[in-house]
This record gives sequence, structure tokens and C-alpha cells, in this order.
Amino acid sequence: MEKQFTNDSKSASQIIDEKIEELGDWRGQMLSKVRNLIRQVDPEAVEEWKWRGTPVWSHDGMICTGETYKEVVKMTFAKGASLNDPTHMFNSSLDGNTRRAIDIHEGEAVDEEMLKELIRDAVALNKSSHKTARKG
Repeated sequence: MEKQFTNDSKSASQIIDEKIEELGDWRGQMLSKVRNLIRQVDPEAVEEWKWRGTPVWSHDGMICTGETYKEVVKMTFAKGASLNDPTHMFNSSLDGNTRRAIDIHEGEAVDEEMLKELIRDAVALNKSSHKTARKG
């Protein structure tokens, strides 16, 4: 059973650090890699801890989540259906009108450049949506 984090005095970043360490396997390594790619693309991204244990990265709205399950690390992009995905990285949650996800299994290689491009596009979409909302 996974430990639930309840210490309100810790930052989301500290809790995510603990989660990565607690996992102690390929999932923690992959979550750390995803986190580092997000930080490379957008150093201003805000880390949050929501829904009883989900890392979330935001910038003018949610970029993506980093969920960990027994068999998969899942990156869910809040507005993924609106993002260009020429290499078909999205392989999960394909039937909805808004979200799209990338399920990463143990041993799978991740196209870091394409993932960074998706992150970059998600941030740009959030920024453009945020400006439109402020004007309206």
C-alpha cells in the first residue's frame, strides 16, 4: 500500500521528491525524468500535489499530471486533444474531446524531444487561452 502524504507544511515539490524516492523503481525514475523535461521546457511551471496524490504541473492552467500506477507512468495533458501530435505519442484517453495521455511502460524509450515539444505546445496553448480569458 502506498503512503499517503498529509503534511501540509511541505511544498508540493518536496512531496513529489518523496514520492519519487518512495517508488524506488523504474516508475520513480520515469516520473523524475518527466519532471526534469517539464522544468527544462518551462522553468516557471508550478508543481502542485492534487487529488490525494497526483503530481500536477501548471502554467496559466494545467499542463499535465504525472500519475504512477503499478504497470505504467501516465502523463495526462489537460488540453491534449488540442495539441499537434505528429508522432502519435498520445496512446491513452484518446476518445475524449479534451484530455490526452501518454502511458509509459517499464523499459519503453521516451522520445524526449517530441515530449518536450508537446509540453512546449501545452504551455503555449495555456498562455494563449489565459490571454483570451483576461481580455474577455
